[in-house]
Amino acid sequence: MRLALSIVKWLGAIALLVFAAVAAWLRFAPPELIRVGSNYAAKIVCSNVYLANREPEAVLSEDVQAPGHPLLRLMRVEVDASRSVVRAGLFGTMGNGLAVSRGRNGCTVVPDGDMEALGLLAVTPPSDGPSVSTSELWPEGSRVEASQDPAIAAILDSPALMGPGMRAVVIVRDGRIIGERFGPGVLNHDQPLLGWSMTKTVTAAIVGTLVQAGKLSVDQGNLLSQWSGDGRSEITLAHLLGMESGLAFNENYGGVSDVTRMLYLEPDMAAFVASRPLLHRPGEHFSYSSGSTVLASRVWQNVFDDPKAAHEWPYRALFSPLGMSTTVLETDARGTFVGSSSMYASARDWARFGQFLLQDGVWNGRRILPEGWVEWMRTPTEASGGEYGRGVWLHGPRVNDASAQDPDAGFDLPEDTFWLIGHDGQTIAVIPSRRLVVLRMGLTPNRLAYRPQSLVEAVVNAVDAERGTAVE
Repeated sequence: MRLALSIVKWLGAIALLVFAAVAAWLRFAPPELIRVGSNYAAKIVCSNVYLANREPEAVLSEDVQAPGHPLLRLMRVEVDASRSVVRAGLFGTMGNGLAVSRGRNGCTVVPDGDMEALGLLAVTPPSDGPSVSTSELWPEGSRVEASQDPAIAAILDSPALMGPGMRAVVIVRDGRIIGERFGPGVLNHDQPLLGWSMTKTVTAAIVGTLVQAGKLSVDQGNLLSQWSGDGRSEITLAHLLGMESGLAFNENYGGVSDVTRMLYLEPDMAAFVASRPLLHRPGEHFSYSSGSTVLASRVWQNVFDDPKAAHEWPYRALFSPLGMSTTVLETDARGTFVGSSSMYASARDWARFGQFLLQDGVWNGRRILPEGWVEWMRTPTEASGGEYGRGVWLHGPRVNDASAQDPDAGFDLPEDTFWLIGHDGQTIAVIPSRRLVVLRMGLTPNRLAYRPQSLVEAVVNAVDAERGTAVE
């Protein structure tokens, strides 16, 4: 009996030691998957608390945990308001997630914990754009006159067309908002919303502003000194924007991959992407890559000798002239804009950007993008098989079956429709032939199988019917 008790005690002691060792390992040297989840949670909570003025627990519950990843359901966050710091971790202690708010610069993930480096990057974006009047009609002002067409009202009142998790729908016709809806949790029409990969289209437009200013060419090679002497020196900005650089990059979001490592484990995202090997000759293979767009951001920023001037450029050259006053384009911990996926703006400001593309890069009579630039953006590359241009898709989002040949099959959409598409249900459809922009944003994971094509189709049909009636 004594021997049995002694064995039980020893086994208990060993189990306790093992548990303590595992707990210490998870606390001080957590696996990369836990670190990715922790930094993701910290970043999403930080941006939504400090840019969108939301409550941290609501953001954690609705934006981080609700989509369903089991690891994220175990995350806990702590907001240090005195330092504008958000920490997150598995059970609150494992993972060392850290994000820092820098005011108008947005939030930045700090995976290496080097807070001192961030102090060198704090830049106040200029706010010298046109003032937005409350009395003038959008986009010059904030006043909206809704369409009196009952078909438009019926679309906006349809749960099926709005889709699960809808946060904002804005319909723009002939340059005016004719209808909009905001979902639960959106405090007002000025609340910034994350566009995810719609940011890639904005990056393509920022490059266009530099081409217009004579500071950049999309066809030049030798973009980075470390690529000198190897095949990567043939990569151009056009290749990066068209997702045909040939660089190895895994865009799988299911675990620790190139894209999740870049976004949540690398303080210098562009350096990480630049180190990737070349798998294909530039221009010959299409591979959707957030890394390519981050690298494009680094390349255009390198045009400026002064980092401060580079950080101010998107605001001076694009956001301020368009009146996109709610817009924040965030950077990584070394100052590179996360041009792949990290721009926040109100739904109305995202719609302004869509209207800007519809107008071929002209705003209030001023040409901001080179003539033909938007046409170039929406011209499909050969390597993509007709699916992708430079920063824009030529079809709506795929749902569940990524191998589907035509995501728009079964929908009657105008042939000239092109799309901005972002993670979890962010879309803008731009239709020049109908002078329409249809924005739909939300928290709508792919597994919910929502198709924004149905919303766009309904809006097109309603507009066509109304115009037909007017003609008659």
